[in-house]
Amino acid sequence: MARIPTDEIERLKTSVNLVALVESAGIELKKHGADLVGKCPFHDDNTPSFVVSPEKNLFHCFGCSAAGTVIDWVMKTQGVSFRHAAELLLNDAHLTPITGKPVQRTSVKKLSSFTATPSDQALLHSVIDYYHATLKQSEEALGYLERRGLKHPELIDTFKLGYANRTLCYRLPDKNREAGAAVRGQLEQMGLLRAKSGHEHFSGSLIVPVMNEEGVITEVYGRKLRDDLRPGTPKHLYLPGPHRGLWNPHAFKASREIILCEALIDAMTFWVHGFRNVSASYGVNGFTDEHWNALIANRIETVTLAYDNDDAGNHAAEELAERLLAAGFGCHRIEFPRGMDANSTAVHAGHDAAVRLTQLVQGALWLGKSKRQADPTHPSPSFPLPVGEGGEPSALMRGFVYSDDEGVLRIEGRRYRCRGLAKNATPETLKVNLHASTSDERYHIDNVDLYSARARSQFIEQAASELGIEQDLIKADIGKLLRALEAHRDEKTRKPVVTHDGMSAKERDDALAFLKAPKLLDRIREDITRCGLVGEDTNALVGYLAACSRKLDRPLAILIQSTSAAGKSTLMDAVLAMMPEDERVQYSAMTGQSLFYLGETNLKHKILAIAEEEGAHHAAYALKLLQSEGVLTIASTGKDETTGNLVTKEYRVEGPVMLLLTTTAIDIDEELLNRCLVLTVNESREQTQAIHRLQREKRTLDGLLARASREDLRRVHRNAQKLLKPLAVMNPYAGHLTFADQVTRTRRDHEKYLTLIDTIALLHQYQREIKTVEHGGRLLQYLEVTLADIAIANELAHEILGRTLDELPPQTRRLLKLLHQMVRHYCTQDGIEPKQYRFSRKTVRLYTGWGNTQLKVHLARLEDLEYVIGHGGGRGSVIRYELQYQGEGEDGEAFLPGLIDVEQLKYRYDKKKSGVIEEKSGANPKKAGSSRPPVGGMSGPGRDQKNPSAPLKEVPFKENNQNQPTDTSSEDATSRSHIVEPKKKGAA
Repeated sequence: MARIPTDEIERLKTSVNLVALVESAGIELKKHGADLVGKCPFHDDNTPSFVVSPEKNLFHCFGCSAAGTVIDWVMKTQGVSFRHAAELLLNDAHLTPITGKPVQRTSVKKLSSFTATPSDQALLHSVIDYYHATLKQSEEALGYLERRGLKHPELIDTFKLGYANRTLCYRLPDKNREAGAAVRGQLEQMGLLRAKSGHEHFSGSLIVPVMNEEGVITEVYGRKLRDDLRPGTPKHLYLPGPHRGLWNPHAFKASREIILCEALIDAMTFWVHGFRNVSASYGVNGFTDEHWNALIANRIETVTLAYDNDDAGNHAAEELAERLLAAGFGCHRIEFPRGMDANSTAVHAGHDAAVRLTQLVQGALWLGKSKRQADPTHPSPSFPLPVGEGGEPSALMRGFVYSDDEGVLRIEGRRYRCRGLAKNATPETLKVNLHASTSDERYHIDNVDLYSARARSQFIEQAASELGIEQDLIKADIGKLLRALEAHRDEKTRKPVVTHDGMSAKERDDALAFLKAPKLLDRIREDITRCGLVGEDTNALVGYLAACSRKLDRPLAILIQSTSAAGKSTLMDAVLAMMPEDERVQYSAMTGQSLFYLGETNLKHKILAIAEEEGAHHAAYALKLLQSEGVLTIASTGKDETTGNLVTKEYRVEGPVMLLLTTTAIDIDEELLNRCLVLTVNESREQTQAIHRLQREKRTLDGLLARASREDLRRVHRNAQKLLKPLAVMNPYAGHLTFADQVTRTRRDHEKYLTLIDTIALLHQYQREIKTVEHGGRLLQYLEVTLADIAIANELAHEILGRTLDELPPQTRRLLKLLHQMVRHYCTQDGIEPKQYRFSRKTVRLYTGWGNTQLKVHLARLEDLEYVIGHGGGRGSVIRYELQYQGEGEDGEAFLPGLIDVEQLKYRYDKKKSGVIEEKSGANPKKAGSSRPPVGGMSGPGRDQKNPSAPLKEVPFKENNQNQPTDTSSEDATSRSHIVEPKKKGAA
C-alpha cells in the first residue's frame, strides 16, 4: 500500500487557504484581533464560537471542541477518511496558497468519477490514463524509476507508464449507489479491483500497460515499488487470465533481429539506451504463441535472448533456444554477470550503461546459424557497435568483450575465451589461458604465450584436431584475438592527456565548474552529506573551510570534541577525504620531538591531522608554537658527517600548517584550546537515529551504488583544492567590523573570525576579480572580501563561537532584556552607540523598579557570564557597566555577542566611502535622502543641536576606572551624554 509522503501532508497543511475553504462552505467570518470568528457548522451555535487562525492555518471551536488543519476540515465536512481528504485536496486544481490572492473556486469538490461503459476498453483506458497522470505527480514513483534508470520522459509517455497509489476508488461513485455498484462490478470483472475486498489489484505498483498497434490494451503488468513487503506478497502482478498481446509490437516490424527479455523492466532498460527492437516475454514461462507467431509473421531472422543469469533464467533460455534453433531462427544468448539481469547490469554501470549493454549484445554467445539468414557469413546481431576514435565502429573490437580479467571473442560458431591478461608484468609477454570451443560442445584449452610463434603453432594444431576445424581458419581467429587483446591492453595503459597540475582536461573542467558553482558552500554541504556524513552540516562546512585556510599565512585550527563513539573521527575523515592526499599529513599519535624532524617544508601549507589529542599530548608544546608562530626550530646534538665529531645542528620546520585534532577529554590544555575552533559533535537522540538510518541504507542496493559514486565526488573536490591559489585577501570592511572585547581571550577569537572571513573569500576566488597592486617594485595579487562573505562568517561564528540564552535562569534573562531595552532607549535619545553608554545600578533600579538585593544578584551573574562588563569600582568610585548583549538569541539560536550586523556594516562603509561622516564618535547621523541607520539616533554626540548642518566635532569619552575616581554628583556635560540617570521611575 502506497502512502502519501509526510512532506506532502505538511505541504497541504500550510499551502491550502483554510479561510477560503471555510468561507466557501457558507460560513461568515469576522475579524477578531489576529483571528477570524464565526458560527460553528458542527453544532448549534447561537453565538460565534468557531475561530480560524490565518497565521497558523488552524481552526478551533470553543463550543464542541472541533479543531484541526485543512485536512481535518475536509474530513469533517465531507465525511471521508484522512487519506481520502488528503487526496481530495491534492487533486483540487484550485488550491489557494495562504499568501496568494483568492481564486474564484475555493471549495473542495469530489474527484471526477468513472462510470460504467458498454466498452471495457473505454473504462480500461480511463483507468490507465489516471494511473499515468498519477505517476507524473508522484515523487515516490518517479524516484523508483530514477533508481532503476528508467526516468525517461519518452519511455513514460510512449508506453503510458503509470502508478497505482490506491486512490482509484476515490474517483468512483459510492458503492451503495447504482452507478457505483455498476462501475465497480465492471472493474472487478476486468481484474482491476479485487472481488472480495474491493481494493485495487495493482495497489502500490508501477503500471505498464501492454497495447497493440491499434492502441487496444491487452494486458497490464504491475511491479511493486517497495521491497519490504510481507512474506508471500507477490512483487509482479498481471491481469487475471492468460497473457495476451506483445509489449512494443513495433519492434517485430522494425528489424529482422530482435532482443527478447525475460521481464518488461529489462526490456524498457534496453529501450531507453537506444535498443528499440526489443520486447519481453512475461517471465521465464511467459513466451506465448503470440510471440511465436509474431516472429514468423514478421520474418525475424535472429533472436537474442536477454534472460536473467540465474538458474530459472538459464533453464528457460535453454529451452527457448532449442525451440528457436529447431525452427531455423538464428539465436544468441547475452551473458550477464552471475545473478544479474539487464536492469541491474545497467544500473551498476551508471553513466556507462549504454556502452556496457552494447558490449554485452555484441558479445552475445552464438548458439546456432539461421536458415532464414539472408547473409549466412555474418550471423551476429547488427545492433550498434562500440565506436572507436573518430566515431566509427571499431572493427578490431567487433565481437570481442573483456570484463573481470576475461576476454571473449566470438566468430560465427567459434568462441575463444582467454584469462590472465592482467598477470603479464611487461608488454613483451602475452601469456593467457586460452579456451577454444564450438557450438557443438567440442573444445580445446591450454596455457599459451601468444607472442611466441612456436606456442601459437602448437595451440592451432592441437585445437584444429580437437575442434575438427581447418588450421588456417583457427590461425586467422587467433590473429584477430591477438590484435583485440593488444588493443584492449593499449586502451587500458594509455595515459590521458594531463595538465601541469596532474589532472586530465576533463577533470580540470569538472573542478573549475565546481569552484564556479553559484551556491558553492551549499554544494559543499550537499556533497559531504552524499559522501556519508549526516546531521553535521555546520561542523563539516567549518572543517572544510578550515582545511582550505592552509593556503593562507595564518590558517585556522580545529579541535573536534565529543564523547567516545559519537562520530568525531567520522567528521574528521569526511573533511580530510575531500582534500588532496599530498596536502594532508595524518598521524594517530606523536612524540614530543617528532615534529622537529619532519623536514623543513614537509608541513608548509598542509593539513596536520592527529586522530586523538591525547596521542599528541607530549607534542602539545610544539603544536602550539607551530600554530601561533608558524615555524619550529630546535638545536640538537649530532655528528659531523666529515669529521665524526659531535656538533650542534639546527632543525627547522616551516609552516603555516592547518591543525586538525579530535578529543574525548573535557579538560583540555587552555593554551591549545584558545588557538582552535572547537567543534562539538551532535550527540542528540535524533542524530543517533539519523546515523542508524544511514548505516542501514548503506546495506541496500542504493547504498552500494552510492558508495561507488562517492570517490568520483571526492575526486572533484580534491582537484578543486589543487586549483586554489594562495592569494592574499583584503577586507575593505575590516575597519568597521566589531567583536566582543571584554576578556583577553577574544584577541585570538577575533583573529579566528577574521581568518574565517578571509577563507570564505579565498574559496570563491574563481568567482571574483583578482586585483593587482604594485608595491616595492613587485606586483601583489589579492582578492577582496564581500559583504556576503562576512554574512556567512557571522552565521558560522554565531554557531561555533556563540552561546544561547538558555544558560540563563528566567529572572536573569528578564533582567538582560530590560537592560537591552533601557540601553536602546537612552542611546536613541542621546544619539550615541550602545558601546559608548555606561550605567550604574542606580540607573537600572530607577528604570526597572527592581530592589537592590535582587538586582545585585542577577547583575553579578550577567557580569560573570560576560553579558555586561563592569568598569571602575575601586575605592571611592561607582561601578559603571557596559552592555555587551545586543538582543540576539531571543528565538533560542546561538549567538556571538559583539558582531556587527551586515546591513549596519554596509551603511557605515557606504557613508565613510562617500565622505559624509567622520568615523570618530561612531554615530550614524541621518542625512537628507539617506535612510535611518539600524543603531543610533537622529543625531550623534558632537552634533550641534542648534545648528545641525555644522560639521561634526569629536567628543572625548570619559570612562571611570580605579585611577579616575568619579563623583557622580559632579559629572560634566560630556560625561552625562554617556551616563544618564533617569529622573523618573520606569521612564521607558
